[in-house]
Amino acid sequence: MVEYSIEDSCGKVVYWMAEEMVPSRETLFFLHGLTADHTMFEKQISLFKRFYNILTWDAPAHGRSRPYEGFTYAGAAECLKKILDRHEIENVILIGQSMGGFISQAFISRYPRRVRAFIAIDSTPYGDYYSKSDKWWLRQVEWMAKLFPDRLLRSAMADQTALTEEGRENMRQMLSVYSRKELCRLLGIGFAGFLEDNRDLAIPCPVLLIVGEKDRTGKVMIYNREWTRRTGYPLKVIRGAAHNANVDNPGAVNRCILDFLAKLA
Repeated sequence: MVEYSIEDSCGKVVYWMAEEMVPSRETLFFLHGLTADHTMFEKQISLFKRFYNILTWDAPAHGRSRPYEGFTYAGAAECLKKILDRHEIENVILIGQSMGGFISQAFISRYPRRVRAFIAIDSTPYGDYYSKSDKWWLRQVEWMAKLFPDRLLRSAMADQTALTEEGRENMRQMLSVYSRKELCRLLGIGFAGFLEDNRDLAIPCPVLLIVGEKDRTGKVMIYNREWTRRTGYPLKVIRGAAHNANVDNPGAVNRCILDFLAKLA
């Protein structure tokens, strides 16, 4: 993978692309979750780069894409478009984990014709799915995070998002780059910013929903079951996995993605 970067008025965004982009291949863009980075997709990229063009990034205000002031989902969608435009990629398959699914939907809502398919991993839908209580609690995340001692907060986040030790260690490593203040702020803008951008969305491309059977992060499982009920999108539940299902059980997640992509041909 070759490292690139783009800049906007808020800062620099770092992304990676396959050394050779084959025109006849579909392009997959892997988008990680809140407080994570591109390393959570190592087990996906090592497999899919054999068959597809690959893009991934550290999302604005995450990982290597810091400092970055003024994160919004609208801004992240525009950054994604700039990357695609820079490399003359007209159509892309978006694979978004958690927050990466929000950014994917933010992009689809603005540029629906640019997206060939969308795979959501332990994410939740745009649209009228959230009660007043849900919205209130999402706006409290930042100050609530500040109540935790730093080590306890990081440990709790690793234990919450991953079931396996490999998954938890990956999460600990991804969290290690943030100061406590930065981490709490990122949690705040990640959830409150989603509420600001949320809207009714009819996704015009094929969609696959994937969720870990032990995902206890908020109400992700509940939202996914309602998402598939309302839309008919296929929902795959991954055994032996929590919120970061693609890290906990990469083999099962990869098989689901491969099967879904094969049906696009």
